[in-house]
Amino acid sequence: MLTASPLIPMLRKLEYWATLAEADREALLTLPYILKTIEPKGMIVREGDQTTHACVIRSGFVYRHKVVANGARQIVSLHMSGDLVDLQNALLHTADHYVQALTRSELAMVPRAAIRRIAADRPAIGEAMWHDTLVDGSIFREWIANVGRRDARTRLAHLLCEFALRLAAAGIGEENGYELPMTQEQLGDCTGLTPVHVNRMLKSLSDDGLIHRSKRAVAIADWQGLLIAGDFQSGYLHLPDEKVAMMR
Repeated sequence: MLTASPLIPMLRKLEYWATLAEADREALLTLPYILKTIEPKGMIVREGDQTTHACVIRSGFVYRHKVVANGARQIVSLHMSGDLVDLQNALLHTADHYVQALTRSELAMVPRAAIRRIAADRPAIGEAMWHDTLVDGSIFREWIANVGRRDARTRLAHLLCEFALRLAAAGIGEENGYELPMTQEQLGDCTGLTPVHVNRMLKSLSDDGLIHRSKRAVAIADWQGLLIAGDFQSGYLHLPDEKVAMMR
């Protein structure tokens, strides 16, 4: 196996969803790619682009967002190491949203033709990629419910729970705290809140002893309390049982 490949995080993520033979693993790690480093705020895909690649995140964080007529932005998903962002671009020719770097990010850009070919030639990999896209849809549905039907405090607590679990599952965070690489404006764009409202809700969660904050570091002081405050149940992430043991 190519132990230094920047595609290893993607392999680990796809193995959540399907059992891959050694030949499948080798085929994934020998996919062609272009390695790129994108600085914070750097644009990876613009709405309307004719897409040629999907990006695998080797390190860093990126987000997907939509911009409406008045210029307001709605962040619709967050992505981290191992995520194969915009896998649907293997089939859709035109991007329908923006993909942007949240932090300095190292990306492996895999040609769409190579993705289509490996998914067709190797059914276990195709199943894993299909599963990954379906989980994306599940997360989108939860985010719609979060913004549309939960109050401000609950929205923010829910996002903090999701981020903690996904970071821990990816092996880049711990259950009791993490660095939150987002400004209050960006948190507001995730939750449909103003930065001022985000600040008040973070203070409320802190005052209740659920979290502690130091700049962008979030320490979770009371997991069960935060779960309740965020109306959070992890099922929509569809992670293997061992990945969600920390939430029990």
